[in-house]
Amino acid sequence: MREQLTPGDVKKIQEEIEYRKLVVRKRAIEAVKEARAQGDLSENFEYYAAKRDKNQNESRIRYLENMLKNARIISDRSRPDEIGMNDTVTVYFEDDDEEETYRLVTSIRGDSMKGLISIESPLGRAIRGRHVGDRVTVKVSEKSQYEVIIRAIEKTGEQESDQIRIY
Repeated sequence: MREQLTPGDVKKIQEEIEYRKLVVRKRAIEAVKEARAQGDLSENFEYYAAKRDKNQNESRIRYLENMLKNARIISDRSRPDEIGMNDTVTVYFEDDDEEETYRLVTSIRGDSMKGLISIESPLGRAIRGRHVGDRVTVKVSEKSQYEVIIRAIEKTGEQESDQIRIY
């Protein structure tokens, strides 16, 4: 499945790739050289640790480049009265008599523990494009669903603190 990315996501990924290629790669190569210079490689933990770090960096670069190559760019714009990307939404869960606040993000930034829900999650799919006052049925599976009421929408936009998931 192709990853859905906003222009902001693409920019963050490109910045991380550049940083990893220009800064992290250089440090990793130097660490491998220094560890190799210590002599016997058969019992040289520093050498194996440096190689592992170098390989993890290269793997991350390939992962991010592949994500960009296969991504589908989506708009992060929405009408002022509807829920769109990067909007903070307050929803009321009728069954639990609770209100919760989430920000709608792409799956590469989703982190439900921080209140960031993906547009590909059941709740994210259900509320995207909806309006204040709408009663929305969130279908979790064929046999499981629940309802929420949209209480508020705040146009918060993308945050600098948003992180791209590791893997």
